[in-house]
Amino acid sequence: MFLFWIISFLAKLYILVIIAQVAMSWLIAFDIVNADNDAAVRLTTLLKKLTDPVFTPLRKYIPPMGGMDFTPLIVILSLQFIPYLLISLFFL
Repeated sequence: MFLFWIISFLAKLYILVIIAQVAMSWLIAFDIVNADNDAAVRLTTLLKKLTDPVFTPLRKYIPPMGGMDFTPLIVILSLQFIPYLLISLFFL
């Protein structure tokens, strides 16, 4: 059961990273945050390094629709489902 809590915590933490990355990209796209700001560039680079290894393979199969990238949404939904799938496989 402890393993479930660890996996669940890590999944929720990664979901927060994804939400932060999406929010930063929107803030920069709508020019609310200046893209030349050094802190914004460092934060965006860090968030992209954390999320791109997961997003890049999925983007090959999930193209943007109407200019919207649905890859973060699909990853978030998957991360919500994975801990429960693992507990049902290992403990039931």
